Amino acid sequence: MAHHNLDNIDTSEYPHINRGLDGIVAFSTTKSSIDGQQGELIYSGYNIDTLAEYSSFEEVCFLLWNDRLPTESELKDLKKELIGQRNLPKPVLDYIKNTNKNAEPMAVLRTAVSMLADFEDGRDGNKAEENRAHAISMTAQIPTIIAAFDRSRKGKEIVAPLTEGSTAYNFLYMLNGEKPGEAAEKTMDLCLILHAEHGMNASTFTARTICATESDMFSAVTGAIGALKGPLHGGANTAVMNTLLELEKQGENADAVAFTKEKLAKKEKIMGFGHRVYKTFDPRARHLRKMSQKLSEETGHEKLYEWSEDMLKTMKEEKNIDPNVDFFSATVYYSIGIQPDLYTCIFAMSRVSGWSAHYMEQADNNRLVRPRALYIGEKNLDWTPIEKR
Repeated sequence: MAHHNLDNIDTSEYPHINRGLDGIVAFSTTKSSIDGQQGELIYSGYNIDTLAEYSSFEEVCFLLWNDRLPTESELKDLKKELIGQRNLPKPVLDYIKNTNKNAEPMAVLRTAVSMLADFEDGRDGNKAEENRAHAISMTAQIPTIIAAFDRSRKGKEIVAPLTEGSTAYNFLYMLNGEKPGEAAEKTMDLCLILHAEHGMNASTFTARTICATESDMFSAVTGAIGALKGPLHGGANTAVMNTLLELEKQGENADAVAFTKEKLAKKEKIMGFGHRVYKTFDPRARHLRKMSQKLSEETGHEKLYEWSEDMLKTMKEEKNIDPNVDFFSATVYYSIGIQPDLYTCIFAMSRVSGWSAHYMEQADNNRLVRPRALYIGEKNLDWTPIEKR
């Protein structure tokens, strides 16, 4: 293939050419604001630090869907609705039980979410009500899908969801078959809050683009899960954990500093560092860092935390880059007993709140997404008969 570059393009005619759409504004939104220079993240008006301290995941869902915090009775109603939607339709559960036990959890999640659409009733033409109902059912059922597949692939009995408790509490219960302690629930809940929404990332852009065709929310979330599955978007925290486990194989005296420098010398990418938007410490990583320290002490994984800190320092000194949300979330999930290949699924379980919020926002003021592609190939070539090629 001939390789064409953009050097001889008239930039006055095409002022906005950007690989990866860097800096291009595609949508306006009230869902979140990211200040990459300051390291600030806002969800619908509230700073992530405020939400991390005071709110719950359910409250954050309401905030993203309604652009305001719920009243006490609204929150109670939403929790009740979420609890009522946790069970999966039988064919979806059968699929989870019968699919390949070695399948990638994200692939199973993508397929199962797509199947959920087959069991949704219409809402008598009220689009806004229908969208709200779909957002609630997917937010309630995705945790069940993840936990059911994890248990099924291990040959364990699938645990039915509880008719009480928070999303975080119920998920850990279904995953482990026992009710979690307060610290684990609080940790899980905080992880869900921190991953709920994050501007116009690849998966959210995908969800809005699908919505813009007037396709349904299940299609949009299925597409978003497909985008999140890629290692450059959602798969990084699994890669981070695998790096730490690689270190662990070297035993008690593993040297994280030397390990990191060696990887850099070989030009290998160190996952969990750097971000397309943040040019400073990811505000979500600050919260996860504190949690990671506390949990690693409680669960006897101090080494993992120490190595993380060593890697962080080395990356800052050598490359001047800071960690992103994936870096510490890996150790946090590992400390509460979640397997590395489920990390991206948990990201999806949280981010469905943001995806559905963006879907509803797009639907309210829709325009079909149609960027231009700049053609840089040849034109009007002469035809060569096949025997002469």
